[in-house]
Amino acid sequence: MSSASPSVVVFGSLHYDIMVHGPARPRKGETVTGDHWHPKCGGKGGNQAVSAAKTGIPTSMIGAVADDDFGHALTDNLARSKVDHRFVKKVTGVGSGMSVAIFDSEGDYGAVIVSGSNLMLGQVDVDAASKAFVDGALLVLQNEVPDHANVSAAKAMKVAGGTVVLNAAPARPLSADLQQLVDVLVVNAIEAEQLAELPVVDTLEGAANAAKLLAAKFPVVVVTAGGDGVACATREGDAFSIEAIKVELVSTHGAGDEFTGVLASELARGSGIRAAIEAANHAAAVLVSTPRGN
Repeated sequence: MSSASPSVVVFGSLHYDIMVHGPARPRKGETVTGDHWHPKCGGKGGNQAVSAAKTGIPTSMIGAVADDDFGHALTDNLARSKVDHRFVKKVTGVGSGMSVAIFDSEGDYGAVIVSGSNLMLGQVDVDAASKAFVDGALLVLQNEVPDHANVSAAKAMKVAGGTVVLNAAPARPLSADLQQLVDVLVVNAIEAEQLAELPVVDTLEGAANAAKLLAAKFPVVVVTAGGDGVACATREGDAFSIEAIKVELVSTHGAGDEFTGVLASELARGSGIRAAIEAANHAAAVLVSTPRGN
């Protein structure tokens, strides 16, 4: 680790989310009457930074917003959550990132994101945040910013002697440059299917098979399987699975980000991969079973 005082650096996306609740998600050409809606500060990067900071570990966010109402809300949320946001820049010419998520009566959802300012991240932002990399023990990346920006951030953390965690979501092809810089890959079954280039069944057994396949490309692979649990495999051949904690589901939204943020905070503190996954698994279970506002 690059710092005597463990800390997490999150490089990535910030989105202002509009959450719409209805009886079902609309099919093509269909209009559904919803029940209610509410706003939420998100983006995978922002969510993961907040989740890490909740554990008490010092957390920095590197990102981009516009000078608009959404951008102000996003930076205010980071401040309230005790996330260091000195390296979140304000850009012009585009709006802040945003998304619309539509929930059904069972708590599942689909979403559309508009990346906006998030696509403006690059080498200049890595250079401007050099102190964060030097002080950080672990870097968290996601796929909601350009691949070349993630490569720049990962190289900076490697130079600083830290660990690189990639939550490869949403699913997209990864450059060879990025792949070789990743220490820990975190994906769900759908993302694992694309990266492994073969069908993966969304079960714990399927997650375990995917983790073993992907461990040929990454030192440590963590594959989540929703309500079934999570599997892990390493390049050295170690593998294990952990069943999900059984809870009453309220909403799955944000579960993956909560998992990744807590996993990152535990790894930064020096926990082993199994202990880190167990802590992240518990945190995700609490999140999906907690009503909004609690």
